[in-house]
Amino acid sequence: MPKSPSTTAAAPDASFSPASQLLAQLAAELRAHAPFAQMDPADVAAFVGAARQTYHAPGETVASPADGPAPRLLFIRRGAVSARGGVADLAEGGMHFDAGDLFPAAAVAGARPVTATYEAVEDLFCLAIDAETARQLALRSAPWADFLARRAQRLLELSLAALQAEQGAEALAEQSLESPLANLPRKTPVACAPGTPLTEALQRMHAQRVGSVLVLDDAGRAVGILTRHDVLERVALARPPEGTPIDAVMSTPVLTLPLRATAQQAALAMSRHGVRHLPLTDEGGRVASIVSERDLFALQRLSLKHVSGMIRAAGDEAALVACGQAIRRLARHLLTQGLSARSLTEMLSHLNDLLTERIVVLAARAHGLELTRAAWVAFGSEGRSEQTIATDQDNGLVLADDTGDDEREAWRRMGEEVNRTLDACGYPLCKGGIMAGNAKCCLRQRDWLARFDHWMEHGAPEDLLAASIYFDMRPLAGTSSLVAPLREHITRRARALPRFRKQLADNALRARPALNWRGALEPKEEGDAAWIDLKMGGTAIFVDAARLAALAEGVAVTGTRERLLAAAAARGQAPDEAEGQASAFEVLQLMRLRQQVRPDASVQEPNRVDIRRLTAIDRRLLKDALHAARELQQRVALDYPG
Repeated sequence: MPKSPSTTAAAPDASFSPASQLLAQLAAELRAHAPFAQMDPADVAAFVGAARQTYHAPGETVASPADGPAPRLLFIRRGAVSARGGVADLAEGGMHFDAGDLFPAAAVAGARPVTATYEAVEDLFCLAIDAETARQLALRSAPWADFLARRAQRLLELSLAALQAEQGAEALAEQSLESPLANLPRKTPVACAPGTPLTEALQRMHAQRVGSVLVLDDAGRAVGILTRHDVLERVALARPPEGTPIDAVMSTPVLTLPLRATAQQAALAMSRHGVRHLPLTDEGGRVASIVSERDLFALQRLSLKHVSGMIRAAGDEAALVACGQAIRRLARHLLTQGLSARSLTEMLSHLNDLLTERIVVLAARAHGLELTRAAWVAFGSEGRSEQTIATDQDNGLVLADDTGDDEREAWRRMGEEVNRTLDACGYPLCKGGIMAGNAKCCLRQRDWLARFDHWMEHGAPEDLLAASIYFDMRPLAGTSSLVAPLREHITRRARALPRFRKQLADNALRARPALNWRGALEPKEEGDAAWIDLKMGGTAIFVDAARLAALAEGVAVTGTRERLLAAAAARGQAPDEAEGQASAFEVLQLMRLRQQVRPDASVQEPNRVDIRRLTAIDRRLLKDALHAARELQQRVALDYPG
């Protein structure tokens, strides 16, 4: 039987503090391995000075989940360790550690138990430091902190791999949209110089059977492009003189992407700008390749550009409903590809924006209303571009100040129709009535300003809850210049009103992460299930804290991740701390998305997860993310006391 984790006193190197004469020798030994090779010599010496040497016999258990929070970090000097169960079963080829490796880094960084059982494969000699010393070292050594962080990221990668396996092998056969465009086969674009005669360029397009030709300067940078649309408008119809150079009729500037950009970014750019090809540039800005919609289609079963085209062409409710269904199918498919929560919510929000804009344009036309007189705005998660698959409506209308009562009522009726259509498309009506069809959400610009002022200066608790939704606003259709003054006013007034910021802080502390006093997960028991609400007890905490920090620091962005990072930079907070908070938020977002695509997902409670159905690694990720939420609330309480 394997022995319990221990230090064996009978071993030659067993359990003693390194004598001073050995420090230099051990430090030199460590510096042959990462991350010690990148660390300051004083930090390496600190590691050695705090270490003790341990021995484990072959077959002996070195660490297991039953030990509780990992008490120590071990550097293998000689021998090997293998892991089984938990996270180890998810890693291709298992998990194996040899001389020069450190383990269990992620458990030590997260102050949690290991997720696998580690056993000595042969005589094992290690340097061990206690977990708290390892974490303290991360506060002063960036390479050491980065090492611990990367191990935690590996756990998240394995969790994504588990999702892909669960959703089916077909998705695994496709290349992820997270892949850099540099990984795609290089294509030499059809190109010519600026002075090339137009007839020569057209002959080249015809001979190569392409729909466009790039115009490159002497350094290989794109200065223009001639497309089939340009040929029709500027050549066939305009009939320029013979010998006209191509730069006289080309389109400029040219939309390009760097090779380091991802396929997801290319798909999004094509959708937003309505193009089918994108030149790719190297570090010097020179065109090195070109990517087409067809290339990206090979990475997707359902094209983002195709769904965008469906939306733009939709002319009635039946077509719009089909677009809503296509958006959700695409989201489920991209999730199985391993697309990150940040990328997926951005793409979802982009497609939902397009669908909403199309519905608003059609409704305004049907009601005889001019969108130059109003702006359709999104609030809440859509305003932050953080919509998940299961999302309801939060929207409103901002009207020009000279809008009369009759015209305002016409806009409200139009808003009511848009709300009904969105509901039919799969975006349920807001239970709180935050919709443009509600008279309270269809206001002139000056009335919105007065309402926001009242909330900030005299608001009751319910007004603060509303402000937490309304203040994440973004225009989707109509005249966006009507919305900019509202956002500027909110930021300016919030900085001038400490009472309001304190009220927002109190509101941000209302929700509590689902953790007990010992830091363990604390689900709600209900029959055979043990539920945790990933939104109310998870992501909402990050959203509220990030909004507060952004308003306090005068940061204009609306996304939670961007707010956390920008506010941290504004107040001189350590970037690693803010990045850790943003990563924890994205872990919870990913878990929400995964829960929402499950065949048995609850329509009424799409954000609840039964922790008994999670893998060991996902339970650890969830726990770590909720600990980050608790720490973020502690910072809020310190920054806004009393």
